[in-house]
Amino acid sequence: MQVIILPTPKDVALYAANRVEDVMKRNSHPVLGLSTGSTPIALYNELVSRHKAGWLSFKHTTTFNLDEYIGITESHKQSYRFFMNKHLFHLVDIDEANTHLPLAASLEPDILHQDASSYDLSISSSGGIDLQILGIGENGHIGFNEPTSSFSSRTRIKTLSKSTIAANKRFFKEGEFQPHLAITMGIGTILESKVILLMATGKAKASAVKEMIEGPLSSMCPASVLQQHEKAIIVLDEEAASSLALKEYYLWCELKRQQLHEGNCE
Repeated sequence: MQVIILPTPKDVALYAANRVEDVMKRNSHPVLGLSTGSTPIALYNELVSRHKAGWLSFKHTTTFNLDEYIGITESHKQSYRFFMNKHLFHLVDIDEANTHLPLAASLEPDILHQDASSYDLSISSSGGIDLQILGIGENGHIGFNEPTSSFSSRTRIKTLSKSTIAANKRFFKEGEFQPHLAITMGIGTILESKVILLMATGKAKASAVKEMIEGPLSSMCPASVLQQHEKAIIVLDEEAASSLALKEYYLWCELKRQQLHEGNCE
């Protein structure tokens, strides 16, 4: 696990954008795993800016999102398909046929289970995810894999925790139906990504970040499983990193890593 601590959320977004751009330019047909929420918006804004400046093309890129709410249509303003269209897909030159989210509008369990299984097969058929972008919930969830989720889980139906529902309530109008179920990539699915980059910003994420990095490997903090991934990169701003006991060590490690990369080993 590589821990990178940067001064501000903007720095986190710029670092993530550089990693995404690098993957897109090193692979002729890159496959990206994407996430939603407030944290990655700054990343998507930066990618859109680079595309508009002529630096970055998405023509040959395939994407798979982590999750989607069950019971609302893709056109609903709180669906993750709508979110991705608004913040990325409709602003770049990506082929919409190559943008994938779990199909979750149905309320028929058999259809939902089949769609979840098909999602994993589609990821495998694409050659696997080259770079998976993650966020972290205040309870340590990744995707919608809530505490106690199995580390070997595949894409499936999940019941959202009360804390996750409460955190997302602000996005729904008063009295509007708010889903309490979602289809999410499983932890086992996520771990098959070649590289994982988790972004976390803000003081509210500090406790979950500490448990993820310095706590025990535990299903009570699903993100702690990233301790076992060979190429997991955790990118934090100062506030998200504020509770880490070994913060100075992580800063020191990154400094020495940079010196080695630049050929300066003094």
